[in-house]
Amino acid sequence: MTLNIVLAQPQIPQNTGNISRTCAVTGAKLHLIKPYGFEITDKKLKRAGLDYWDKLDIFEYDGFDDFFAKNSGPFFFFTTKGCKVHSDACYPDGSYLVFGREDRGLPEDLLVKNLENCVRIPMRNMLRSLNLSNSVAIAAYEVLRQWGYPDLTYQGKFGNLKNL
Repeated sequence: MTLNIVLAQPQIPQNTGNISRTCAVTGAKLHLIKPYGFEITDKKLKRAGLDYWDKLDIFEYDGFDDFFAKNSGPFFFFTTKGCKVHSDACYPDGSYLVFGREDRGLPEDLLVKNLENCVRIPMRNMLRSLNLSNSVAIAAYEVLRQWGYPDLTYQGKFGNLKNL
């Protein structure tokens, strides 16, 4: 099964680094839509996901038009404006979870054209939103839970403890 995480115009390198780490440990593909608020070689981005960078499938796009021309979905747009709870959506194989800029989210005209696929992670009303890397982790693990955590390890191992 294939999960696709899409970051539209990410601005904070540490968030993108953390998200790359989440993608590596879950097997999700990472799609990055330009422009970025940093260079892809930024040491803050690399530091946050350094041990995992070579274990990623990363795809870059020159903008939304380039991204949508090369990918057919299904797309789920994560937004504070969504009316459907993220855990109520059913995510088929090959789903693209699309997240917007940390400071502005996704463009409203894109959301309006895709209202039926706009989802929201519940949170208190008076606060702006969750951190982007936290939102991606919550969303990715909900999809993987629905899929039965394919190819993920269920049990850890203790080092030298013998009497457990």
